[in-house]
Formats: sequence, C-alpha cells, structure tokens
Amino acid sequence: MQQLPKEISEIKKSRLKAWHNPIVTAYLKQNITMKIEVLADAEAVAREAAALIAAEARAAVAERGRFVVAVSGGHTPWVMLRALAEERVPWDGVHLVQVDERVAPAGHPDRNLTHLHESLLEHAPLRADQIYAMPVELPDLEAAARQYAGTLAKIAGSPPVNDVDVAVTGTYQGRRRITLTYPIINRSRHILWLVTGHEKAGMLVRLRDADASIPGGRVSQAKAFVLADSGAAERRSQ
Repeated sequence: MQQLPKEISEIKKSRLKAWHNPIVTAYLKQNITMKIEVLADAEAVAREAAALIAAEARAAVAERGRFVVAVSGGHTPWVMLRALAEERVPWDGVHLVQVDERVAPAGHPDRNLTHLHESLLEHAPLRADQIYAMPVELPDLEAAARQYAGTLAKIAGSPPVNDVDVAVTGTYQGRRRITLTYPIINRSRHILWLVTGHEKAGMLVRLRDADASIPGGRVSQAKAFVLADSGAAERRSQ
C-alpha cells in the first residue's frame, strides 16, 4: 500500500480541513483518487452533504465574502437542500445557481427550480436576487444559454470559478435542457457527488473509474468527494 504523506494521514478527522489544506490539494492533483465515504442510507447522505456545504459556505464567506454553489436536480439533492435550510449558513453571502434545468413551464414538476423552491427557498432566508434560474422559458435556447453564461460571469468572475460557460444539451427524460459544461464544473473549487440506491451501484463504480462513456466520468476527480449510501456502494470492491 502506498505510504501517505504525514500531512495527509493526520487530517482524517476533518473533511473541511482536508478540502482547504494546500498540501492535501497538491498531493491529490498528482495522485488522483476519488474519495468515497459510505453512509447508512440516503437520508444520512443528504444530511452529511448539507453539513459539508454549510461548513464550506461559512469558510467561503469568511474568506471571500460570498459562496457560489451550483445545484443539480434529483431526489437526494432535494432532501439535502431541505436539510441545508436547517444548518447554520451565512445566507446573505450565498449565491445559488443551477447545474441543469429542463425545458418546462414555470412551476412544472419536471423543473428543478420547482423543487429548489419547495426544498430550500421556502425555508431559508434567500433573497430573489441571490437565486440564478436558468431561463429555459425563452424560445431561443441558445440565446438563453448565452444569457445565463453572462449573468453568472458577473457573480463568479471571468473566467468564472464555479462557473459559467453554459450549453444546450439533448433531451433528458423527454425534455430538452440547459446545463453547465465540463470546463465550468471542473473549475469549481469543490465537487460533491451524492450517489444513493442499489440501482446506482454500477454507476458509482464507473464514476470512480473515470469511465469517459458516462458524463460523470469526464468530471475532474482531483477536487471531487463522493457521499454514497450502502446500497450504491455494494459493488465498490470490484
């Protein structure tokens, strides 16, 4: 087994310290192995993710005055957002953007924004100008993508960090959508994956192995951290 540097081995007690420690960051860039933590169930994954994001928000606001977080859709992220509303978060410094959004009318259950409102925005003191919804109602989706890229560049810089080059993709579950691109996601300071359910066991293995035939396999592993439940991790030893 490879011997870890002393600074790496001594940081196991705190994930947040590991995220921010420059020695750990440099080591991971040269020895890229996706870190995976397995928890009992999806509820535990959601709550642990909420605690991690809240801690990162406090650190980011203290250091830079703002915290830009991009959130995707899915049942576990929505549970996580509801738990995040109960965490100690410096909400005045939070800016929430979307990783992806399906083309559907406002308030439609297929819209990720609908679930963002129900899970987080109705329970946390975020102002309307802190939420950056993808403008999928526009008739020209290419123009909508360019508009969103420009909007997010204003809050995340140029080139953006956590960021802001947006493209139209193909259909997803029968609907077109707008999504952040790989360069944007890979410029993020941290990438947090939530993987739950027995049906995701094979996908977690492919994500861990950086299988480029799946979208997640093309996302950088250097800054990534996976929270998985026991069902999703059942084939992890393969």
